[in-house]
Amino acid sequence: MAGKVKVTQTGSPIGRPSGQRDTLKALGLNRINRSTVVEDTSSIRGMLRKVQHLVRIEPAN
Repeated sequence: MAGKVKVTQTGSPIGRPSGQRDTLKALGLNRINRSTVVEDTSSIRGMLRKVQHLVRIEPAN
């Protein structure tokens, strides 16, 4: 069973490539300081790596 991580958007997608904007939407983020809890899977890790400069990642409680 995979764990969970809390992802908080810290940067704006304005002026970023469409792939990064789409990745934020797929993670459930659309506004700065909005947080979501997602499963910690390899596909999610890849998505987080793509937008690592726009998000903060913490372990979920």
